[in-house]
Amino acid sequence: MNTTTARLFICFDSPSEKWTVKRITINLSSDEAMILEKYSNQTGIAVADVIRELIRKLP
Repeated sequence: MNTTTARLFICFDSPSEKWTVKRITINLSSDEAMILEKYSNQTGIAVADVIRELIRKLP
């Protein structure tokens, strides 16, 4: 199986942020990674931000 690993690193500039920071690693197929990168390039939205937006839309 041909997979690509995508790493999402969430960092905050200020230690005063009250967020819990999690590091998530996911395995994507080559096709999935290409779709994500293509969308990111077309919209100008960073891959990490695309993923965050999708997560926020979950019920």
